[in-house]
Amino acid sequence: MGEEGFRVVDSLTGKKHDCDRPILVGWKRGLTLAIDHYWYYCWRTHLICPSMGMMVIALVLAEGKHIRLEVEGERALDLNPVSKLIRSAHKGGGGRPRREHGVMKGPDKRSSTQASAAFQSLRLVFVLATVMWASFLYYHFTVLSAGARRATVLDGASADPCRGRYVYVHDLPPRFNADILRGCQNTSDQYRWPDMCGFISNAGLGRALADPLDGDFTGENGWYGTHQFALDAIFHNRMRQYECLTTHSALANAVFVPFYAGFDFVRYHWGYDNATRDAASVELTDWLMRRPEWARMGGRDHFLVAGRTGFDFRRSNNMNPSWGTDLLNMPGGREMSVLVLEVSRVPHSREYAVPYPTYFHPRSDADVRRWQDRVRGLERRSLIAFVGAPRPDNPYNIRQQIIAQCEASDVCRLLGCGFGTSQCHTPGNIMRLFQRATFCLQPPGDSYTRRSAFDSMVAGCIPVFFHPVSAYLQYWWHLPVHHETYSVFIPEDDVRSRNVSIEAVLRAIPPETVERMRDEVIKMIPRLVYADPRSKLETVKDAFDVAVEGIIDKVARARAEAAADESSFSHAMEMFGFRRK
Repeated sequence: MGEEGFRVVDSLTGKKHDCDRPILVGWKRGLTLAIDHYWYYCWRTHLICPSMGMMVIALVLAEGKHIRLEVEGERALDLNPVSKLIRSAHKGGGGRPRREHGVMKGPDKRSSTQASAAFQSLRLVFVLATVMWASFLYYHFTVLSAGARRATVLDGASADPCRGRYVYVHDLPPRFNADILRGCQNTSDQYRWPDMCGFISNAGLGRALADPLDGDFTGENGWYGTHQFALDAIFHNRMRQYECLTTHSALANAVFVPFYAGFDFVRYHWGYDNATRDAASVELTDWLMRRPEWARMGGRDHFLVAGRTGFDFRRSNNMNPSWGTDLLNMPGGREMSVLVLEVSRVPHSREYAVPYPTYFHPRSDADVRRWQDRVRGLERRSLIAFVGAPRPDNPYNIRQQIIAQCEASDVCRLLGCGFGTSQCHTPGNIMRLFQRATFCLQPPGDSYTRRSAFDSMVAGCIPVFFHPVSAYLQYWWHLPVHHETYSVFIPEDDVRSRNVSIEAVLRAIPPETVERMRDEVIKMIPRLVYADPRSKLETVKDAFDVAVEGIIDKVARARAEAAADESSFSHAMEMFGFRRK
């Protein structure tokens, strides 16, 4: 059987037929059945559409046998006939073509006559199915595309500033977002989580800061006590102010799903069974897959924000069978793109890492420039700074060695965050330490990534990473590809085996290189912060803008692939005469 060939197996007789003349071939992955004039049943992996679904039934009924369809290397498909409908077929015709080619043999001439009659009566069904299929493709690729092109011109002359940037937002039932926030006081079960109500105030930014030791760390200057897992609400509120929203989903370049997956994780994580943890996710995916917006690209143009690590939404992939929800492993959840704080690195996932929320949320371009000027002019009195707690229950973690090296150094400043201490819950303490240091150590903690890395860079401190997954294999859209331009990398194995002095490595970096790295970090600040959703930046792109651009680019690539696959339909039309040209 050739590369383009197909094979049909009659599961009753075991007889196989190779077919190389399919009539119809779809333009996306899925399933398409076709028939050539020799009555061989052929299939290949392409899109199912309603019209083809009707034709599948008709063809199988016409044969009146149990048909097993397979392609080498693919799963087989068994189809059973419905004899009642076969008996209702019109009479007439004959069985000669099938007998000649061995598709149907046997002494039962009456059965042969009925099947042949069914073929005659179903020719019209076949033609109608083909017309519906062609009409669908015409509408999808011509009418909608033309409408989108028309929407990109204003007044017939000036270019549309939103061309290629339109986002449609699903109007979800409130149980998927607003109702979740209304239960914020219920997230402190077993004292594992703080009361989230204060953290979701001010459009998700949290309570405004009023630091008596530093007049810059105030709400008036854009500083808030933002929770590291509050991105669901922040992003949604920011999306409400997005300048290129559309109410016409057919014109959208991407579709946003404002489901608060991160907050949903929190409210049922402790003390509940997995069915309860997954309930909202199951309802969401069922709701989405029933929508016409979903059908357009099978969900590949949809995205949502899950403001935690990817593994918090992949329980099936976790070693702990009770940790998190299984949203991203569900049908529907697998097809959407999802913005997370740390990707799980599961093969073929659609996860994309975005920065943790920091304490700084500028209201204007001037706020951003003012802060950059401030950190650029600061005197860095300490070479090294570290904010964090040890992980004594994890001997593989290198934090204990880092703390030991810091405590033994005269140029390292440490802000311990042990259990029961409160100094690490005061944003002013953290930011002041980072502002006074040249390098800020960012070892893995409970996961590879840390909010502290972004807090330190906002303070103009050069991050020092010990594992590539902590940043380099995560934030492709927000951080430079060449990590040596803004950070230092020290392999954690060297620290664990005590073969390296962190202080010696950092002292060896030439001063001019340090200055270039700090300048790069300060230039990155706008891309690392989420602007106040209640205000608007004019020319500066924040972390939200960069993320939306990244998603739209991903969707555009998916559309381009679909458009390329459309050529297979044209190829199939050339074969409509039952012959390859």
